Amino acid sequence: MKGFKALFLKETRAYFNTPTAYIIAVVFLFCTGYFSAQPMFVLGQASVSGFLDLVPLLLTFFVPAITMRLFSEEQKAGTIELLQTLPVEDHEIVLSKYAAAVTLLWSLLALTLGFPVALGILGNLDWGATLVGYAGLALAAAMLAAVGLFASAMTRNQVVAFIVGWAGSFALYALGKVDALVPPWLSPFTDFMGLDAHIHGMARGVIDTRDLIYFASFGGVFLFLTLVRLWVSRTD
Repeated sequence: MKGFKALFLKETRAYFNTPTAYIIAVVFLFCTGYFSAQPMFVLGQASVSGFLDLVPLLLTFFVPAITMRLFSEEQKAGTIELLQTLPVEDHEIVLSKYAAAVTLLWSLLALTLGFPVALGILGNLDWGATLVGYAGLALAAAMLAAVGLFASAMTRNQVVAFIVGWAGSFALYALGKVDALVPPWLSPFTDFMGLDAHIHGMARGVIDTRDLIYFASFGGVFLFLTLVRLWVSRTD
């Protein structure tokens, strides 16, 4: 896995050696900070429910912004062909880029831990449910990163990659909001396909194997599709 390690470090440095990661971090922390403080000062409750409700929606915008350059930039610059001639396997290329994006996303989530700590000091916070809810957000971010990575592999244009990645991520988010718009027999399917049911379940402190299977299967499918796209690009 030497190839994976070298590529992972390269992609991670590409994030943290430019203003991109820091700008995204500031905007993300500003948005999440506002909605974390609101329940305490407006409702008088020590709760992260507003935070856990908001972050999945924010991720549908921030994740594509983080992943849009990973493959599209390589394709536009023509360096993807050079990358594929190096002594690394295609799956190492995909996994290294994916791991770099997930590292940044999890770093952003880690920075927000100060919010529940402050709420816990000021009130009686349910730490078990909070930590399991954070685990759900981490899994959701990793799954959406796979969606964004596939979108980036499909085009040379970063803007198009962002739009496609956002559309795919938002579709998964929106499916959990359409109960009132679909027939009752279809509701269980849309609930399972949407992010909401899985994150809300973990936000209550419940770890269900169905939630883990959901995040792992969707993430795995989109990583595999990205790998297939890389294989196809060799023959283009």
